[in-house]
Amino acid sequence: MSRETNNKINPIYLVLIFFAMLGLSYASVPLYELFCKVTGFGGTTKISKQVPNVIVNHKITTRFDTNVAKGLFWEFKVEKTKENIKPGQVSTIRFKVKNLGNETSTAVSTFNVVPDTAGKYFNKINCFCFEQQTLKPKESKEFEMAYFIDPKIVEDLSTKEIKDITLSYTFFDVANFKKEKY
Repeated sequence: MSRETNNKINPIYLVLIFFAMLGLSYASVPLYELFCKVTGFGGTTKISKQVPNVIVNHKITTRFDTNVAKGLFWEFKVEKTKENIKPGQVSTIRFKVKNLGNETSTAVSTFNVVPDTAGKYFNKINCFCFEQQTLKPKESKEFEMAYFIDPKIVEDLSTKEIKDITLSYTFFDVANFKKEKY
């Protein structure tokens, strides 16, 4: 006598697995963004509505880097390329943008923080990033970004030795960005 094992899979389980995987694929982008915001992964900064009530006597040099993507005829400069700040201290940095082209153009800025581990402690109070900015030919505008570094940065073993943080901005032409999408 031979024994036959029952290796049949119920089709209902396959359908449930399919829909579960489909749901996870749709949820992956928002879940990844949430993960980056919470952990600072990839240099993602936080947006804060409240400033800390403590200033830690620990100097950190913050550097500011400005870039313009290829094809965008803008000039993008920061008023100060670096400043010394103490965790908990609020600072405002000014940026100047000028359209060097002969046509009106719209762009969006993105940013990144280096080292990545500092991202979760870098808090912006207000910022012009991820907002479309439109400039007429030869028009100039000024933008401000207010920020602070969370005092908890000196308590975290992975960040307490950080002495330099770089915030890098890049403006991208919205028209070119839309054309490149599939």
